[in-house]
Amino acid sequence: MKKTLLISTIALVSGLWACVKEDDGAADARNLPTITMGDLTLEEGDADDTIYLEVNLVGDNKANAVVRFAGVAGTATASSDYELLNSGQLVFAPGETQKTLAIKIVGDELRETKETFEVKLYNPINLALTKDVSVITINDDDNNTAGLTIPTGGYITPVSYPGYNLTWSDEFDGATLNTTDWNYEIGDGCPNCGWGNNELQYYREDNTALVDGNLVITAKKQQFGGKNYTSSRLTTKGKQQFKFGRIDIRAALPEGKGLWPALWMLGSNIDAVSWPACGEIDIMELTGDLPTRVLGTVHFGANFNSRQYITQAKYLTGNANFQDEFHVFSLVWQADKIEFLVDDEVFHTITPADMNGAAYPFNKPFFFIFNVAVGGNLPGNPDNSTPFPQHMIVDYVRVFQ
Repeated sequence: MKKTLLISTIALVSGLWACVKEDDGAADARNLPTITMGDLTLEEGDADDTIYLEVNLVGDNKANAVVRFAGVAGTATASSDYELLNSGQLVFAPGETQKTLAIKIVGDELRETKETFEVKLYNPINLALTKDVSVITINDDDNNTAGLTIPTGGYITPVSYPGYNLTWSDEFDGATLNTTDWNYEIGDGCPNCGWGNNELQYYREDNTALVDGNLVITAKKQQFGGKNYTSSRLTTKGKQQFKFGRIDIRAALPEGKGLWPALWMLGSNIDAVSWPACGEIDIMELTGDLPTRVLGTVHFGANFNSRQYITQAKYLTGNANFQDEFHVFSLVWQADKIEFLVDDEVFHTITPADMNGAAYPFNKPFFFIFNVAVGGNLPGNPDNSTPFPQHMIVDYVRVFQ
């Protein structure tokens, strides 16, 4: 009898003990904390940068919660575009709710498309994965026309004039600039003199693009070649030159203190006689601090020490400006006479009588230069009010003779 009672008592105690959950430090599978992390979009710079991806644990973390992670290449590739700087797992001690992954984004000065890669979580311990992938999107800062708005309105001129033939034009309808007509001038000028005007930009090919039938030159706040700004400068030197006729250039211009867009010409004999003896015709210049004013100017003189210029301003009236819509900047150019026009209105005329006794250098061939300078003697330097990037947009250039 006593033996039977003892066995029954032991069985009862064992059954009660089996009903008690032993606390071994593991999380309750029915109430696991969960991982959350977001996607990131960033701008790729010219230099390497480090970004930080936050991984958050939501819920009651009573035990070590562990998850492994890895980078998964997409259009962006490891090493050449990004590098994960942490080791391969995250450990959340009890009470911890956030970890940070450091990721190096490799900068470069190449124009690229938008690229993506992923950070993937896997092998969770004591936690649940509700979002196991974060998508990292890299926007290329060398894609200079991102966010570009091209005006839809403005002045337009005809494709023919009585007594003239269209002898050359560029409507900028191709995918890339026609380098049988145009040259890219690269660098900071002469050297380190800011192209003779103390300009602050470095000229690059990458700052030129053709968009929807328009030439776009972009001025950017971007460190390159020892300069803090980049832009483009194009010429037709050695490829296209012109003497007399009518020139029409339809363009919308940038604005902001320190911006200096120009559509201009130099005498084709510049290498033989130098500037200013070759002559300079500035069909249009604008300083971005005065966005309703353009200048028409000629430069001349036997040598640098005797240089002279004559200029005239044209202002728009009312609420109009040179940024929000297109305007046409023209020359009517004949022997011993140059007329400057904006939207078919003459605002400035030059003849040999205006040369103050100097030789008149404008009866010979000239080539085009299109550029956007940043800073320099004429506009002064940009400041914190200057918005970047800025664009000069050229719809067409046409020469009638």
